[in-house]
Amino acid sequence: MTTASATTARIAACPHCGRSARLDASNPWRPFCSERCKLIDLGAWFSEARSIPVGEASDPLLSPTQQMAEDRES
Repeated sequence: MTTASATTARIAACPHCGRSARLDASNPWRPFCSERCKLIDLGAWFSEARSIPVGEASDPLLSPTQQMAEDRES
């Protein structure tokens, strides 16, 4: 006897095109619907069309106390 959860695949919208995409092991490009959408997204990251926003970079050689002092000055 199989349960409903074992036979029901999780489906979500492809992040690139919005088509339905399976979120299980049967879809090697998950969460994308196809290899094409996956490669288009990867190309956007490589071309820096997409990026993760970062705050102002601090000097990694400063101690935490020195960094706090600089933060207070600015």
